Amino acid sequence: MTTITRLFDFPHYQLEKFNLEKSLITKYDGKWTATSTKEYVEKANKISRGLLRLGVKPNDKIAIISSNNRTEWNITDIGVLQIGAQDVPIYPTISQEDYEYVLNHSGATYCFVSDDEVYQKVKNIQKNTSLKEVYSFNSIEGCKNWTEVLELGNDDSNQNEVETLMASVKEDDLATLIYTSGTTGKPKGVMLSHKNIVSNALNSYTRFPIPEGEVKSLSFLPVCHIYERMLMYFYQYAGISIYFAESLETISDNLKEIKPEIMTAVPRLLEKVYDKIIAKGADLTGIKKKLFFWAVDLGLQYQPYGANGWFYEKKLGLAKKLIFSKWQEALGGNLKVIASGSAALQPRLARVFNAAGIGVMEGYGLTETSPVISVNDVRNKGFKIGTVGKLIPETEVKIADDGEILVKGPQVMLGYYKDEAKTNEVLKNGYFHTGDIGEIDSEGFLKITDRKKEMFKTSGGKYVAPQLIENAMKQSRFIEQIMVVGEGEKMPAAFVQPNFEFVKEWAERKNIQIGNSVEEMISNQTVIDRFQEEIDEHNKKFGKWEQVKRFELTPEEWSIELGHLTPTMKLRRKIIKEKYKALYLKIYG
Repeated sequence: MTTITRLFDFPHYQLEKFNLEKSLITKYDGKWTATSTKEYVEKANKISRGLLRLGVKPNDKIAIISSNNRTEWNITDIGVLQIGAQDVPIYPTISQEDYEYVLNHSGATYCFVSDDEVYQKVKNIQKNTSLKEVYSFNSIEGCKNWTEVLELGNDDSNQNEVETLMASVKEDDLATLIYTSGTTGKPKGVMLSHKNIVSNALNSYTRFPIPEGEVKSLSFLPVCHIYERMLMYFYQYAGISIYFAESLETISDNLKEIKPEIMTAVPRLLEKVYDKIIAKGADLTGIKKKLFFWAVDLGLQYQPYGANGWFYEKKLGLAKKLIFSKWQEALGGNLKVIASGSAALQPRLARVFNAAGIGVMEGYGLTETSPVISVNDVRNKGFKIGTVGKLIPETEVKIADDGEILVKGPQVMLGYYKDEAKTNEVLKNGYFHTGDIGEIDSEGFLKITDRKKEMFKTSGGKYVAPQLIENAMKQSRFIEQIMVVGEGEKMPAAFVQPNFEFVKEWAERKNIQIGNSVEEMISNQTVIDRFQEEIDEHNKKFGKWEQVKRFELTPEEWSIELGHLTPTMKLRRKIIKEKYKALYLKIYG
């Protein structure tokens, strides 16, 4: 049996142990097309042979930029790694300037793109880079197709060279450069070795209750991010078929078509799913509506392991039968586990989804830790709401005097590419300094309380942890996004992006005229007063010095494209503050 020490061992292991008919499945022209494990390995070998014929050598860098997850990505990934080269996955949504920076900083010589939109961005800056050629997964006029590399590899006379190179790759060798989306400054190239990611996939596997039999996963979080990518290898190791969602917009359709047992999510998506469900419930009338909100209220009180007592469990059983079974159906009907990561999950979402029998398990990690450090697991009392679970095997965490989480383990990165100074800032005495503040409770559960760098002091010398306040406020259905400001000022304040759709619905229900434009909506005094009520309600949970004293509503939807958010949906605080400079001055004069 193949021993897994390098990333390209995963498909070979899957071939020996499971030999799936459906290993990787992508939808083309409205039809799901499956690639078997055997075909996956054969095509990866062809890519390896083709790249060698193009002159690619060990330690060369190959960029992959794809707008969506797809079979070709995985095949290219393995083909690159097998010959000792490294791949550089790039977020498709970053700016053209960032493309240029990452391609130049990494020294990429070839680039694989998914579609015309990405290709045009690369084409515009190609002459400023070291790229020899660009290949596309889709058919694009004027661009070479990736099948040309496969065809170059049809002749297997250099397979011996591939095997020799595979044998020479060691577990501690660099496998990939992942450029963090960076909330400030230029992206940093995180160097991850084969061992970093392999150990993380194998250790994370011990924490997932994988259902028996043929298991399907739905993949839609960007595979250029280490979280989804690590889970790809994990799925291959577990013999799980990977279906690639067509896009973010089609997720609910894809869930119904595929009926997966397992998937990953970010809290933002779970918030949207929950809001949609609640909106549907609000449209009900009479007894149906009463029943619906009775079940939701019950779900919001959920505690694992029957902690609420037998009578609560009895009521929950009824709620599952009458209401929550429909939630499950909407998510395909088979979903057992949703691994949530990348940002803090609101405890109410963990409660209500788990009450509904949809096992949302929150974990924690960073790109620099490949990524998982800890994760909740419903088995063996390993699940506690409001925490990010217990540490995965081989992982050690120390809490520094100032509360910072320090991590040691096989998943900790090699360092930042071409940046010794920044590497030395975060890697000290064998520990990675995460920049997150947290604590470990008496049962061994890790809890994140804030980002060290994001905490600020008011002019009165009081510390404010913005993330805690933001997560509380985002529980309001009126608030889509919020950013707390006030460093060095006399009080905290906030920029708020309304949930425009919900505000419109609310206004219609209450017969309130709010005008036709967003500008009219956010300057309407009745709307502002209603937001004030929401802010006041959530302020009660915080000390006087932490409470949001003033806020301003922002006129546009915060997005990755407009620069408000990183590709992993985190707030770009510096940029948001700059964008709303006028509102900031309005608040603080």
